[in-house]
Amino acid sequence: MHPVTPLRRAWAPVAVGTGWAVHDPDGAYRRVADLATETLLLGGATLVLAASLYGFLSWWFTHFAVTGTELRIRTGLLFRRTAHIRLDRLQAVDVNQPLLARFVGVAKLKMDVIGTDSKDELAYLSERDAAVLRAELLARAAGFAPETAHEVGEAPVANLVHVPPRQLAVSLLLTGTTWALLLAALAVPPLLWLATHSTGLLIGTGIPLIGAAGARSVGRFMKEYDWRVGESPDGLRLDHGLLDKEHETVPPGRVQAVRIVEPLLWRRRGWVRVELDVAGSSNSVLVPVAPRAVADAVIARILPGVTVPEELSRPPARSAWCVPLWWRGQGLAVTDTVFATRHGLLSRTLALVPHAKVQSVRLTQGPWERRNGVADIHVETGANTSVTARLRDTAEARQLLQAQADRSRTGRRTALPDRWMAKSAE
Repeated sequence: MHPVTPLRRAWAPVAVGTGWAVHDPDGAYRRVADLATETLLLGGATLVLAASLYGFLSWWFTHFAVTGTELRIRTGLLFRRTAHIRLDRLQAVDVNQPLLARFVGVAKLKMDVIGTDSKDELAYLSERDAAVLRAELLARAAGFAPETAHEVGEAPVANLVHVPPRQLAVSLLLTGTTWALLLAALAVPPLLWLATHSTGLLIGTGIPLIGAAGARSVGRFMKEYDWRVGESPDGLRLDHGLLDKEHETVPPGRVQAVRIVEPLLWRRRGWVRVELDVAGSSNSVLVPVAPRAVADAVIARILPGVTVPEELSRPPARSAWCVPLWWRGQGLAVTDTVFATRHGLLSRTLALVPHAKVQSVRLTQGPWERRNGVADIHVETGANTSVTARLRDTAEARQLLQAQADRSRTGRRTALPDRWMAKSAE
């Protein structure tokens, strides 16, 4: 690992002392005030020495190795842990550069693995070593022989989409949730103060609301700044970030579902947001904002052969007795390649699930739905997510239940291989 890696762990002893001081500020102040200057200096030096030693030992006892079939990461000072990451189970290998890491010229690798919710990571490597190791891991995951994997190098990238910062800023300003949280942060705390005159309640409600509004606006802008989507043999590359730079990969063939989100204030400009579900991966955004035609083109890249349905059928009018008014936002379309559902009136969401990715299908029907002759169809995917077609006619729902199982079996037989760069490896 890079020699600056010890700094990543050195803060832990300092955090323990800081946590004690925050937990009992009065007691901490009294104890510090009773100590002599020499004792404070000695204690500070001891804390710095302990932090430095802890960081150094954690770095010294961290090792990694790449074999023909797996990546091994061994960590731990007192309790040893060895992670065995099978290369054929890798979903993605992402490069992350926090702000301070960019100044030092280091980066960390994050590995998404099928069957795990968290990411194993290597932090930190030099930028060059991180790029070389990432390319080798991708090559081995694609099936290249170990003796030739290091010669493959970084796969070429063809740029598909670039989201200008101005367009991103305007899209965030046109998002209703941001303004709702901001108005709540400005209105709710003063009302509570007038009603209770409680400072604790004022702080306890105002700070979370302001933080949520900031995360939905400033936080998203910094995270999605300069968003770029590129196509390469190992998948779609996502590069973004203002302070923290992130380089992510969406592996082809393992996208379980795609969602096209269309907020109310975006419709006049024809903008949409594209989200996705990938089994075992934390990637959730494909394009933060783009014209509908551009979004459809990117979806066609990540789901080959899939065409976004233009017309979706609404539920029968009697479903209004189950969900008044909002039933009009529901829709369903089943094509030869995808199961597509739509929901929402103010903010519309169109979900696309390729038939080959459907794991199970369920029909549910509550007592009020039975009375009105409608039912819901739930399609489960490999990313532990569910897409629901709500309020369909009961006869139609039962027919969909049987037909979708047949479509899924046929789709899995004709689906393209999931392995990265399969054509290149062949």
